[in-house]
Amino acid sequence: MKNVIVIPCYNEANRLKFDEFQQFVDQQADYHLCFVNDGSSDETVAQLSEFANQNTAQVTVVDLTVNQGKAEAVRQGVLMMSHQEDVETIGFIDADLATGFEDYMRLVAVHRIEDKRVVIGSRKKGDGSGVERSAFRSLASFAVGRIIKSLIELPICDTQCGAKVFDVAAANYLFDTPFVSKWLFDVELFLRLKSRYGKQTVDVLSEVGLSNWTEIEGSKISMSASLKFPIRLLEIALEYRVKPSLQEVKEAMALSLALSKSKSTI
Repeated sequence: MKNVIVIPCYNEANRLKFDEFQQFVDQQADYHLCFVNDGSSDETVAQLSEFANQNTAQVTVVDLTVNQGKAEAVRQGVLMMSHQEDVETIGFIDADLATGFEDYMRLVAVHRIEDKRVVIGSRKKGDGSGVERSAFRSLASFAVGRIIKSLIELPICDTQCGAKVFDVAAANYLFDTPFVSKWLFDVELFLRLKSRYGKQTVDVLSEVGLSNWTEIEGSKISMSASLKFPIRLLEIALEYRVKPSLQEVKEAMALSLALSKSKSTI
């Protein structure tokens, strides 16, 4: 059985860690890497194609000619690979390997042991000793996280960690249709999961603390886009018919303003 890792890539030519990718596929025969080039304008797709040609049995490249955002890039990779034979799990990590392969394999191990539909990584669960991030990102994560928790109403510490594992049935359902948001699609995944499993959602989901996570410079999310995250969350709420309270709307507006002011001082 194969475990597929989808890795979205947008203008990553100077950041792709091919030595680590090669070492991983050499050592883990039951894993398959699916790189999705999201309309890059640099040499990303050329580099990925060369790497795939050297590892045809364990590497696939999906080339999206037009940039569509992380959500759609991941979705396209998941849908393509979930229909391949002998796939046991399918998930995603970021191209910069902020979450490394060792931690990802721990998520897969939990899936096998606990027989969960979805296993997610968490930068907040555990002692946090191996997690490094900027002060602004920590503040933004805390602020936006308050709104997310009120929307999804699930006992999850870290919804936005870029490492998640799904069984094939869950992946096909969760990624079947396009997402509302290009970047906050993780929130939509949990809302879709709740719509499928209802009160049993907590029984099919497991959250595992990461041993290491490091913020890598070169984020593809612009500052202006990140400052609008609270408002984007309200748009997601409307799409999924989750009714935020008037107080939550006020908090979202206030958080957007606070984050805008803090970016110049942190």
